[in-house]
Amino acid sequence: MKPKHFVTLIGSSWLTLATGAASLAQTTLPPAPLPFAGKVGHTYADSIASFPKPVTAPAGAPNVLLFLTDDTGFGAASTFGGPVPTPNLDRLAARGLIYNRFHTTAMCSPTRAALLTGRNHHAVGNGTVANLSTGFPGYDNILPKSAATIAEILRQNGYSTAMFGKHHNTPEPYVSPAGPFDMWPTGLGFEYFYGFMAAETNQFQPALYRGTTPVPTLKEGVLDKALADDAIHWLHTQKAAAPDKPFFIYYAPGSTHNPLQAPRDWIEKFRGKFDNGWDAVRAETIARQRGKGLVPAGTTGTPRPDGIMAWKNLSPDQKKVNARLMEVYAAMLSYQDAQIGRLLDEIDRMGQSGNTLVMFIEGDNGAAPEAGRDGSPNPMGAFANNVRQDVPTLLADFDKLGGPDSVAGYGWGWAWAMNAPFSWFKQFASHLGGTRNGLVVSWPDRIAARGLRTQFTDVTDVLPTILDATGIKASDSVNGVQQQPIDGVSFGYSFTSAAAPERHTTQYFEMMGNRGLYHDGWLASTTPLNLPWGKADPSKLPTDYKWELYDLRRDFAQAHDLAAAQPAKLAEMQALFDQEAKRNQVFPLDDRLNLARFSASAKLLPQRDRYTYWGGEISLPSPSAAPLFDRAFRITTDVDIAATGATGPLVALGGKFAGWAFYLKDGKPTALISVSQLDGDQYRIAATQPLAAGRTRLTFDFAYDGGINAGGEMVIVTNGKEIARGRIPRTISKLVEMTDTFDIGFDADTPVTGDYPADSRFPGTITRVDIDLGKIGAKGRLP
Repeated sequence: MKPKHFVTLIGSSWLTLATGAASLAQTTLPPAPLPFAGKVGHTYADSIASFPKPVTAPAGAPNVLLFLTDDTGFGAASTFGGPVPTPNLDRLAARGLIYNRFHTTAMCSPTRAALLTGRNHHAVGNGTVANLSTGFPGYDNILPKSAATIAEILRQNGYSTAMFGKHHNTPEPYVSPAGPFDMWPTGLGFEYFYGFMAAETNQFQPALYRGTTPVPTLKEGVLDKALADDAIHWLHTQKAAAPDKPFFIYYAPGSTHNPLQAPRDWIEKFRGKFDNGWDAVRAETIARQRGKGLVPAGTTGTPRPDGIMAWKNLSPDQKKVNARLMEVYAAMLSYQDAQIGRLLDEIDRMGQSGNTLVMFIEGDNGAAPEAGRDGSPNPMGAFANNVRQDVPTLLADFDKLGGPDSVAGYGWGWAWAMNAPFSWFKQFASHLGGTRNGLVVSWPDRIAARGLRTQFTDVTDVLPTILDATGIKASDSVNGVQQQPIDGVSFGYSFTSAAAPERHTTQYFEMMGNRGLYHDGWLASTTPLNLPWGKADPSKLPTDYKWELYDLRRDFAQAHDLAAAQPAKLAEMQALFDQEAKRNQVFPLDDRLNLARFSASAKLLPQRDRYTYWGGEISLPSPSAAPLFDRAFRITTDVDIAATGATGPLVALGGKFAGWAFYLKDGKPTALISVSQLDGDQYRIAATQPLAAGRTRLTFDFAYDGGINAGGEMVIVTNGKEIARGRIPRTISKLVEMTDTFDIGFDADTPVTGDYPADSRFPGTITRVDIDLGKIGAKGRLP
């Protein structure tokens, strides 16, 4: 007997469910407890027991597997015509649907906030990435309780929920052992979390958490394999305990974000594959996209921006390093796909794939242009710490690119090529190169037709579509908080109809001052002012941006600006943008990308000029620790050294790509700063004689020259006696790896220096560490 069909309404979207269960219309989560259904007598003999019934999902509700990759442009993966083979995404597409007009916000944290909540990113305080928070409602990066996540809704409706990978929706100061933990995954509805809490992490030595507890970094392999291993194990355990309970897995690898790192054998698979350069690769991608019907037949793409050189004009050395960096990126994306394939294989093997709704979003924004003209061995170091990133430097480290001693990124040309056929990049919410990402949807039991869907869809639409598919209605109140309206629109209607009219007809975009407005097939967008190859003009404000106008019904690639020809239409679109911006907390517009803004979120915590740590084996994420950047400082330690001549770290901040270390080397107190991993960028001051065993007060006193990235004089004192003095010519303004830590008694993840073993401990006991700080940028020594 065939199951009955029911229809459920979410917002304005209809989806027929072959589940045999009607939509759950709970207006409040959690629901009020039901009255006791048994009978209470004087003793057990005249009483009837009745346990509360556990919450269960609607009968036949599907498992949900939601993928979100990182910094992957529309034209990267083979599924969307790109040059990088992604056979496992291809097979999902072969048994499902490809959406070629799906949109993100153009940046990481905002896309993830909109994905999880179904609300526009500014409306939930995530108008920018969590590293650039400002003190305005749309930009504080604090997810409001009035926007419950899809994980929280599904959890309270009978799903097992788990997250693997990258979570970048917690303000930096809150990534701390002291919390608060309500914006960690386990506070947002995920019963299980294994991953990292930042924009990026090292693939070989990632900083990982299970729940809210730090776990040791990997002993071997890379993070993508570890995520797949852990997800498979969780799935086995979940089905062992509750075989009939549906699961929701949010799987968000960070591996195509800088740093570009991949297993060496996978990099070698792509040797020579990109020697023909970005112009040819982009043209070949667009041709494949046309051939597969992924873009309209007449699509030619947008021209190469003036700031990107033609490949033919590069020198042989430029071509060599540029091609190698693209080989590393391709290896990363392809290896990521292979590990995801292992999880898909296991779901198939367990007989779960038929009733598993898979949504695979290939990229949280467009490809990233953050590593300069020819790529960079250390993009964040170049931005914050004046690390050199010229071609000779890349050539000197050529054999290290993609490995554990490199945190490289590819250059502008490859970012442009990976966004084919669109213009501009990540951060540019005004143009499709920043916001257009590929989406694949598979649900074998429910999606019989295969093919392309061209309706306008947005990342906010994912939550209502999942609710639609599961037969669960969004609640008015969750955990005692009235819920704000869901901005997304379910696209479940498109599962069974390629020709159905689109239902998400208006959507604003804004990121770092770049903005746009989609409405009924038209797109108005600002002309980018702050370009990757230019220098920002501080006299220009976001209101100085010019506007462009495109008819996307006839201009798929956003190539033909109609602003001059249709000024009235442009004015109409600008007025609508202003209306949407006011409704969603988009103002004030802010296009600054500088060190001052990177540190603004620190104001969430009390500002101190003294930090005290009571003992060793303490590890803190760097935003929660003493900031030893661009200032004078004094580190005073009380230690008991176990033996003369021993080696080990005392205090470490950061890693080898940027960091400070204070340690004993053969018993000799040493201070070292690593400005980068490049040869010659490490500076050390060390005593000439080892300390004797026993109790010692050891002090490192740094006098700063003043300004930014300046040098200074380091003095090392033990028990009031100076034992070393020397100049350090330059320092750092920011750590490079977002998950770097401040450690006492050891040096976690990527150690600052190889002067001590990576897993070593301080040779003795640390009873107290005091750190006194001078004013940032001020010249001189602390009194």
